[in-house]
Amino acid sequence: MRILPRSAFGQTVLLIGFLLLINQVVSYISIALYIIEPSQKQINELLAKQVRVVFIDIRGAEISPLMAREFHHQTGIGVYREQEALQLGLKEAIYYPFRSAQMSELLGGPAEVRISQGDEYLFWIRPPQAPHLWVKIPLTGLDNGNFSPLIFFLVIIGSLSVAGGWLFVRQLNRPLKALQQAAEQVGRGEFPEPLKEEGTSEIVSVTRAFNHMSKGIKQLEDDRNLLMAGISHDLRTPLTRIRLAAEMMSADEDYLKAGIEHDIDDMNSIIDQFIDFIRYDGKGKFEPADINRVIQDVVETEKKSGRAIHFTPVPCPLIPFHTVGIKRVLANLIQNALRYTDDDIEIVLTIDEQQALLCFSVIDKGAGIPEAEIERLFQPFTQGDSARGTEGSGLGLAIIKKIIDIHGGSIMLSNREQGGLQAKVCLPLKGCKKQK
Repeated sequence: MRILPRSAFGQTVLLIGFLLLINQVVSYISIALYIIEPSQKQINELLAKQVRVVFIDIRGAEISPLMAREFHHQTGIGVYREQEALQLGLKEAIYYPFRSAQMSELLGGPAEVRISQGDEYLFWIRPPQAPHLWVKIPLTGLDNGNFSPLIFFLVIIGSLSVAGGWLFVRQLNRPLKALQQAAEQVGRGEFPEPLKEEGTSEIVSVTRAFNHMSKGIKQLEDDRNLLMAGISHDLRTPLTRIRLAAEMMSADEDYLKAGIEHDIDDMNSIIDQFIDFIRYDGKGKFEPADINRVIQDVVETEKKSGRAIHFTPVPCPLIPFHTVGIKRVLANLIQNALRYTDDDIEIVLTIDEQQALLCFSVIDKGAGIPEAEIERLFQPFTQGDSARGTEGSGLGLAIIKKIIDIHGGSIMLSNREQGGLQAKVCLPLKGCKKQK
């Protein structure tokens, strides 16, 4: 399972957030070390001096009641025995080990510091000079909420920085997203309108280069279609004349006539394949459909050959595809299996939810194909070895691959261990709908 984002957008926002987090942590630690801690130390030193003043005349750890009352009246500092201190609020005071350790060091002996909060902060100190007494020292100007504005400020700055980084990266990625979608369209044989040149100078340069490339590819496609149309027209005309001439041949030349007509049919079939390969662009409407029904329709059509074709429907979601194109893929694969094998043919439909793929395989029990030949069979004008025959123009699998590429899928040929060939086609489940 991948936790970190893979997109540049997510990685940039994560990096900005991480750097801001480090910056805030360092800032907070710096404030604690160089502002808060020195301030606390100064407060403790002030408190220690006040405690020393209280006991400056003490002998035997005693203090006169008159002096205590006068000192409390003038400074607000009181000295109480523990029982009296408990009644005045010592019981609710919180013990602070760190302050106690500092106070022990400042007073030269074991001391205890407790703090209670009401209208004002009350520091209760048990001095080493008189362990049975508690000195109460009020301090004003301290507030637990003093650090809240700092934390609030850091949170606001961090949030605004992340939001600003998010908007910046989003604005930067918008032209890239449009460029990606346009490139996918060109890959499917579609040619979108020129993209708007916006963004940074680098993005503008890439967009301008893409628009130029797309225009060149479209011009090349148009020229190729025009050339193929001219060639097909120029070839079909003399082929028609040859067929007419063959019809006028005498009965004694029927053997020659049959050969000529067979060659003309082969040439027409090859010309049709050329045109199909050049002109198929997948511009048909992609609509959600049930692949089971498509496979069953093709199987019923191909069963007219008299061969057994086995297929068991599997419940699956509706996925958007070009029905005519997928039927052509299935028909071509089944016809290849029928042409080059003699045994039954099996079609298997599977769903890979982990990789979000719907796959169907056409399996035969023939002689298979040498492993070295498999990859190049998808190249135009490439035929298999003698084990799979040599007839045709070598465009069948190339046309299939072109159709599957337009659908964003994949096709793979593989020899089975138990013998035979498996042609597996996988289509993405993106945009699928569950059947009711």
